[in-house]
Amino acid sequence: MEAIQRAEARREAAPAAVVLLGVFVVLAAVSRLQDWALLGFPWWAWLILGAPALLLTVDLAAARRGAGLIQTRRAAIALLWLLAAGNAGALLILVLGLVTTSTSDLGGGELLLTGFAIYAADVIVFGLMFWELEAGGPLARKGEERRGSSDFRFPQDDGAAPWHPQVWDYLYVSVTNAIAFSPTDTMPLSLRAKAVMGFESFLSAVTVLLVAARAVNVLGS
Repeated sequence: MEAIQRAEARREAAPAAVVLLGVFVVLAAVSRLQDWALLGFPWWAWLILGAPALLLTVDLAAARRGAGLIQTRRAAIALLWLLAAGNAGALLILVLGLVTTSTSDLGGGELLLTGFAIYAADVIVFGLMFWELEAGGPLARKGEERRGSSDFRFPQDDGAAPWHPQVWDYLYVSVTNAIAFSPTDTMPLSLRAKAVMGFESFLSAVTVLLVAARAVNVLGS
């Protein structure tokens, strides 16, 4: 029964997981068509990095029909951290490509698409992580009449009416954090929330400031 309740609380995140998987699939498909091999890695390397996203998608899709595949919150968080680590590895490969590959071998189109894919994946992964980490996870929050102890302070928390954030609220927090490199209207309260937001800000800053700047220079030349 608890597994089914957990699945019901997590099924709202299924569309975000599908988009995340699509990011890796599109990047792999375009890399194959364009014969891109960043640092010698073949196109299917992006599918390997996206394998946890496939597992997450299957799990959340299964949650729409039953208990899902991942039975514990700890396993769900571990899977999200695996995705974050894979994305950080992809960013490292891209940065190494920036400093070791000539402009003629690393075009602006490849840089822009790869950088955008990593950036978009980061936004989704960390949005889902905020959603899964806060206040005991979606199952624990679902049973509360009002938000009690929490890791984030939303503007709606100051209202008189009971309010509970959905997965899209956490994705919005992730988007604004990735763009501004800092919190905007939603404040992190716990140390773990600050640490995770800081890690996302670092990855997005590297992606935007280094990768995008190099891509614009390549396209301009």
